[in-house]
Amino acid sequence: MNIIALRIDAIAEPVAESDRLGDEIAELSAHLAAATAHLLELIREFDARGGWSHGSRTCAHWLAWRVGMDLGTAREHVRVARALGSLPRLADALARGELSYSKVRALTRVATPEIEERLLAVGKAGTACHVERIVRGWRRVDALAEARETAHRQKSRAVQVYEDDDGMVVIRGRLTPEAGAVLRQALDAARETLYQRARGTDAANSPEDVPAETPSMAQQQADALALLAETALHHGIDPGAPGDRYQVVVHVDAAVLAEPDRPGQSVLEGGTHVSAETSRRLACDASRVVMRHDPDGRVVEVDARTRTIPPAIRRALHHRDHGCRFPGCELPFGQGHHIRHWAHGGPTTLSNLAMLCRRHHRAVHEEGYQVERQPDGELRFRRPDGRPLPDVPPPSAIPNDPVQALRARNEAVGLHLHARTTCPGWLGEPLDVGWALDVLHPRALQPLAIGE
Repeated sequence: MNIIALRIDAIAEPVAESDRLGDEIAELSAHLAAATAHLLELIREFDARGGWSHGSRTCAHWLAWRVGMDLGTAREHVRVARALGSLPRLADALARGELSYSKVRALTRVATPEIEERLLAVGKAGTACHVERIVRGWRRVDALAEARETAHRQKSRAVQVYEDDDGMVVIRGRLTPEAGAVLRQALDAARETLYQRARGTDAANSPEDVPAETPSMAQQQADALALLAETALHHGIDPGAPGDRYQVVVHVDAAVLAEPDRPGQSVLEGGTHVSAETSRRLACDASRVVMRHDPDGRVVEVDARTRTIPPAIRRALHHRDHGCRFPGCELPFGQGHHIRHWAHGGPTTLSNLAMLCRRHHRAVHEEGYQVERQPDGELRFRRPDGRPLPDVPPPSAIPNDPVQALRARNEAVGLHLHARTTCPGWLGEPLDVGWALDVLHPRALQPLAIGE
């Protein structure tokens, strides 16, 4: 009997130690879930305040740079943080350690305030694997419903053009949302063109020649549609090359490029004023045409168009920098930036160029950030207040016992977490995803066979 008792004790001690370790893992996981909820709340507020916008392209890029997250993980944290702002029940369950971050991350892909309570019950009842399967099925139901709606829209598109009894042409139609958006934009542009023409005509005519009645909006739309048809027939249906369609032309005086405070013009092709620093940014890496004017403003000479940065130097710049050089950006493409602007005599050489993405090129020119090349060839960036911007941020200080500090913080706000806080209510029964979606999903009108 003594031998049997010793063997039982020898077996019981490792089992008890394993149970203790398991309980500690489960309890600590609940603490981490509560801390993650606080982290997401801070990220949401930081994102809403635009705290990341002083140099970073997005909040996710700031997290990748400042906290060391993988960019994909950072994007997910920002997405979940934003979603929880309108999902208080899920946010509270995470903050109380009742749901893991994995479950909440999955549920926020489909959750809305109207169905949040049902999805919270799913999260508490099932494992993270169950939640992922239901969310996949949920999204498939959404995708099928959306595909049916899109196909119906595409099939129902139609335009009818016919003559009425009085000889007027009647147009009736239904367009897909994207085609309708294009048409609306085109009509707006055509109406604006007609309005500008009418203003010029009115200014040239005497007051008695001005029509007393202003066309109604419906009449303006009819005139705009006619102008669109005439323009298409006159210029052809081809919308043109992307380079021609999206080219931006800026007229800027040489004096303004050299010194932003100097008087002179800095305007877009249509006459809209832009800041001198915007012109300097655009002139860093663009085609350039020099026009000389006489005292009356007439053009007397036009030089040939040249590239600010020649193709050979551009290729070398891409090969050297491999993308944007702003700390934490790492975008693999960008624009050439003259560290000392060519209008100030800065040479277009590799040593005076740096690759910056559009966002950070604007930050250096219009937002006060500074960049200079050190004697060793490295770039040094500074914030608008002159403080250096480090390539790698300094590590944050952590307490000697971070686990105990985490427990203490949670207990200080009234959270008493234990080994069963995050345990689901699942009892081992098989999960019927199709049945679950029939019960939960508002758009599931009939059972669906959902596979893995």
